Amino acid sequence: MDEKKGINSGTVVAGIDVGGTFTDLILIDTRAGPDMGARVHVAKTPTTVENQAFGVVNAIQAAGVPASQIGLIVHGTTTTTNAVLERQLAPTGMITTAGFRDIIELGRRTRPQAYGMTGTFTPVIPRNLRLEVAERMDATGAVLTPLDEGQVRDAVRALLDAGCVSLVIHFLHAYANPAHEKRAAEIAAEIWPNDYITTGHALLSEAREFERGVTAAVNAAVQPILERYVARLSNELKGLGYARDFLVMNGNGGMISAAHVAREAAKTVMSGPASGVMAAAFTARRAGVDNLITYDMGGTSTDVALVRGARPAVSNEIEVEYAMPIHVPMVDVHTVGAGGGSIARVNDAGLLEVGPRSAGAKPGPICYGRGGTEPTISDANLLLGRLNPNKLLSVDNPVSVADVEAIFADRLGKPIGLSGVEAAGAVLRMANIKMAGAVRMVSLGKGHDPRDFALFAFGGAGPLHAAALARELGIPRVMVPARPGITNALGCVVADLRHDFVRTVNRPVASLDLDLVRSVLTAQRADGEALIAKETVQPERIDCVHTADMQFVGQTHLINVPLPGPKVDRETLQRLFEEAYFARFKVRLPEIRANLVNLNTSVIGVRAGIDLASLIDPAGRMGSVAEAQSETRRVWFTGQWHDTPVYAREKLPLDAVIEGPAILEQLDTTTVIEPGDRAVSDKDGNILISVGRAG
Repeated sequence: MDEKKGINSGTVVAGIDVGGTFTDLILIDTRAGPDMGARVHVAKTPTTVENQAFGVVNAIQAAGVPASQIGLIVHGTTTTTNAVLERQLAPTGMITTAGFRDIIELGRRTRPQAYGMTGTFTPVIPRNLRLEVAERMDATGAVLTPLDEGQVRDAVRALLDAGCVSLVIHFLHAYANPAHEKRAAEIAAEIWPNDYITTGHALLSEAREFERGVTAAVNAAVQPILERYVARLSNELKGLGYARDFLVMNGNGGMISAAHVAREAAKTVMSGPASGVMAAAFTARRAGVDNLITYDMGGTSTDVALVRGARPAVSNEIEVEYAMPIHVPMVDVHTVGAGGGSIARVNDAGLLEVGPRSAGAKPGPICYGRGGTEPTISDANLLLGRLNPNKLLSVDNPVSVADVEAIFADRLGKPIGLSGVEAAGAVLRMANIKMAGAVRMVSLGKGHDPRDFALFAFGGAGPLHAAALARELGIPRVMVPARPGITNALGCVVADLRHDFVRTVNRPVASLDLDLVRSVLTAQRADGEALIAKETVQPERIDCVHTADMQFVGQTHLINVPLPGPKVDRETLQRLFEEAYFARFKVRLPEIRANLVNLNTSVIGVRAGIDLASLIDPAGRMGSVAEAQSETRRVWFTGQWHDTPVYAREKLPLDAVIEGPAILEQLDTTTVIEPGDRAVSDKDGNILISVGRAG
């Protein structure tokens, strides 16, 4: 076989996701042709926190396929997310309308602690680096005060002298008329020594100055960080023999060329969780499951999201943390601080707490043998027999189960009157309650009954807890994909190209200019198609989704309403909004007129699918369930030990039927089937668990 076959042809594609603990890779090689099936290579290596590029390189090398033979690399990164959450941001300055420098600090009428009287908040850009210039537009886009170009020049120089690396230009009502922002950017470009200049309207052309200003500030503050990371990774890949462009996941579940990604760096925030949701939607759709709650439990956190009609929910109102709204379209993911590395402790009130502190990758849980001394969720699973101590990944110095039990007994059991094993059981119970709250946020909190969905469990730790979590929530079915621990990396492989656009109109439907609606939506589609045409990878087809953000006149809350296309009439707009409002709140208010705030368009370049049946090598499957059993192990369920069969997941036949309790082990995760549950396998190798009553 010609070793060069596959280069730039899309026949050898690698998806790489960097998580808080592990960097995951899945490489799909179809060079043998469609009739021969795909060869799948997977790798899971520790994340190199000091430079994520090193972890990516390690994963590629561990996969065993020379980088020179890879046709395309698609990468999900936490670089920008971590920079925002840890406030490791580039020095950034802002030039804004006179009198409005404090918008991004005043924010909305909220508090850092919802039920407290005190709290702290640090704005993205400090006040001394927010400078004002004379200019003013009104809400219709009419000029009230001309732009003072001399003040712009003085402000740019002052911010450079203050050590700023990035610049934000954020003027009042620029969404209605961006002329002043554009001119100020032209002036700044004459002086500013780099390309890190963000104009608020270019990134987010919608009303609400606080949200637009914070989004622009985040974008500018992470631009240099992301560009440096992309450059480092490009150099590392070239050193391996991969000298082509690669794609980066965006938070909306789409991809963009690495050459262009830093321009709108804020859109990569939450790209890791988004890739997992996209893989879940793709996998479940093939299995005939269109409505699911995705449940991604990793080493440091748990992410949950809702998928309806095989399409993940996307929101442009995500708040990453308090007073940190990033109003660019992102997959609507809710995150809680409960992962395999989450630390359990007894607080000063004598109550057991789990998370949000995490042992991370270093030192990690006790059972990793890297110096960790604090009990974690992973350690609890090990102690209760759910994890095999001989099959843990990346263990430096093995720690005995007895030693783990002693630590649980001393640190957790003794203060609350439990044995070490009982304390571990309590840790899992507390973790499940915490994660159930996150699921309720994306389901019940938005008017959806979780019993109408399947729970799609992935991540390194998700399948360990999924059945118990489903029972807690009344969810009848759990779906565990073939490769749960590398689902986020799979999302990079199956994700589509995607560009999202938003434009504020803010007019009552009764007086809306319908020609404007049609022209805006048509132009947004044309812009998206033009951007996709410039990408490295060309899709099989282009889909276009139009929506509107609407509200009743006088309200502030927005509801996203799907539109049938650019050509809509007033009656249809009013009806669609009232239907969406009723679906959300179960209330009808026919006497109040609707207001159309924003027009949104998502242009999606749909890529060719892959055969998921090849994710587990068919040649390794046994003829019966009994042949796939590796041992019987004592496992703790609902307060007592059970003799539990343990199966090698890769050896199970595709027609497997398993009655709980049972443990399924594989390279990237462990799946727990609880007493009373029943599991079956489908044609793609997914495990479908019917949740019964607790044994």
